[in-house]
Amino acid sequence: MLDLLGENLTIALIGLGGGVLLGLAARLGRFCTLGAIEDLLYGGSDTRLRMWALAIGVSITGVFGLMAAGLFAPEDSFYLSIRWMPLASIIGGLMFGYGMALTGNCGYGAIARLGGGDLRAFVIVLVMGVTAYFTLMGPLAPLRNWLFFQEAVTNDTPPGIAHTLAGWTGLSIPLIGVATGIAVIVGALTSRALLAKPGAIFWSCVVGLGVLSGWAGSAWVAREGFEATQVVSHSFAAPVGESLLYLMTASARVPSFATGSIFGVALGAFIGSLYKGHFRWEACEDPRELRRQIAGAALMGVGAVLAMGCTVGQGISAFSVLSFSAPVTLLAIFAGAALGLRQLIEGFQPAE
Repeated sequence: MLDLLGENLTIALIGLGGGVLLGLAARLGRFCTLGAIEDLLYGGSDTRLRMWALAIGVSITGVFGLMAAGLFAPEDSFYLSIRWMPLASIIGGLMFGYGMALTGNCGYGAIARLGGGDLRAFVIVLVMGVTAYFTLMGPLAPLRNWLFFQEAVTNDTPPGIAHTLAGWTGLSIPLIGVATGIAVIVGALTSRALLAKPGAIFWSCVVGLGVLSGWAGSAWVAREGFEATQVVSHSFAAPVGESLLYLMTASARVPSFATGSIFGVALGAFIGSLYKGHFRWEACEDPRELRRQIAGAALMGVGAVLAMGCTVGQGISAFSVLSFSAPVTLLAIFAGAALGLRQLIEGFQPAE
């Protein structure tokens, strides 16, 4: 396959395949971060939040299972090769979560809505991708580097939960990882409401396997290919900017996992919306709504770069390798989203 397609196209197709799974899960399984938070805070239901936990558990179990088989080294991932900066995770997560509430979607959700014909999501995707690259490599990059310099981990223990516990206990890293993943799966399934919805369980597993396919596929290309290939999985902030650059300069650039992933989510969402009969063109009729969505998308783009990931990048991909940054960033995103939702739904006036 590598000889026939080349490494760049192969890894782009791997991203495309996993992205299609994630897009289908968003449209057919209603897998959505903000929706899960809204359900918990205002709907009295934790089912979709448990779906998220189940996807995390599946991805953790799979990642450390691959490690035990010698097919993937979690420390090769971006999340375990960069020294963790707690303040960046908190600030970036709060910004992302608040922006997510303003837009009504995270980056992943916006791409999925775009696949269903929502042109409001098109604006969100564009603004988020541009501001992410504005912060990553544009005018804000020097300030970001000064405040939060991303220092590579060399001789120290990778900033991962399983790696640290292994150093403390002497147990094997894969054993700790698989046990943690199984514990998360069991915890997620201790809900009659979720157990009564086999479709929700299925699509949660699909999301976990979609993220796992990114790690397994990119690790295989890095292992079997001749070029220096980064081991990656799905994330939806800076990769959106990378995909926009590819669309504008494809004759001078090669496809990447990121471009395949972004287009895959849109394609999967498009297929899912057609299957459900939900595809329809929608546009923003209220200028105030458009202004709020642009501001929220900009906050998500900047926040995701600071936190080194979004709801999927940190919430599942980084969680799957048990990075220290994942739970902290996810909690910060939750807090930021809760604050934004309270402002939109209740306002900040004290109750009388």
